[in-house]
Amino acid sequence: MPLKKLSVTAVRNLHPVTIFPSPRINLIYGDNGSGKTSLLEAIHILGLARSFRSTRLHPVIQHEHQSCTVFAEIELDSGLHTSMGITRSKQADYQIRIDGQTIRSTAQLADTLPLQLINPDSFRLLEGAPKQRRQYLDWGVFHVEHQFLSTWQRLQKSLKQRNSLLRRGRIERSLIAPWEAELVDASERIDEYRRAYLLKLKPVFESVLAQLIDLDDLTLSYFRGWDKDRGLQAVIDSQFERDCQLGHTQAGPQRADLRLRIKGMNAAEVLSRGQQKLVVCALKIAQGHLLKERGRQQDCIFLVDDLPSELDEQHRNALCRLLEALDCQVFITGVEAEQLANCWQTETSLSMFHVEHGHIVQTERCLE
Repeated sequence: MPLKKLSVTAVRNLHPVTIFPSPRINLIYGDNGSGKTSLLEAIHILGLARSFRSTRLHPVIQHEHQSCTVFAEIELDSGLHTSMGITRSKQADYQIRIDGQTIRSTAQLADTLPLQLINPDSFRLLEGAPKQRRQYLDWGVFHVEHQFLSTWQRLQKSLKQRNSLLRRGRIERSLIAPWEAELVDASERIDEYRRAYLLKLKPVFESVLAQLIDLDDLTLSYFRGWDKDRGLQAVIDSQFERDCQLGHTQAGPQRADLRLRIKGMNAAEVLSRGQQKLVVCALKIAQGHLLKERGRQQDCIFLVDDLPSELDEQHRNALCRLLEALDCQVFITGVEAEQLANCWQTETSLSMFHVEHGHIVQTERCLE
């Protein structure tokens, strides 16, 4: 279920463009600053309603425009087509339409167009705060567990209400008890969903990682956000006075984390930048496999920005073989066309696009 047609208007330095990507591998090459990453950014906006380069929309939208638009036609497994588009304004408003119907939830965008991003900042999944690893984990759970979103929304509401009451100072415990009951129930369900997903993810991740790099000592574990030997209610009870002092809830799934370690040490402190990128690639490709195994109509689309960054030729080729084996749509950027084009089998469907000063032109496949 790949993007069959993609139209982009007023995104950064890109001139208005419509392209017809390959259902498999799409290589975007050109000089630095030409607009390659902006094309990936446009696809990211289409799938998640936000940029991966900026938290603010103002620099994403061309200065002479008040909004940007990304539109796509998607080919279904049945041979039919569906359409989706998003317009985002500098005032942070958005309008989403799927098959001509206005959609209010960005979650429906994410569900319709699952995206995985691999870029030069991907190592932050290991080095960054636990929130980034929770988001990675919850991306996978969201796409395989239908009840996850509603349960997560329950969790957020009850957590917000409990924290609001805690910040009032000393209050009757009976006033906070109903929200605690809701918080505990939603938290335990979220923990169950995450554990079940991770149980499936780990062997796939280990298999993918072995095809990229030899790291036999690397372990992946899960911290649920509270004591593994006690229920959340008991933990909350024991920490109530401290929660009141701090004005927020210390324990719960909002504190969960994925821990990657080598011989007991944080992997981010042991691995080189290139090794970290390979580990992150393995984590994200593993999620692509699980999504495909789920039998969804829409496979994951991979956005790979600056493929050669931090990777030598051997590891670039290994990564490309794994992406090729996923049999999904991939968009990859790089400076040199030959460096991108020679990683694929000749029978693989491949399209190449040259970007120069914001203009995108499809070119012929080039081989050495």
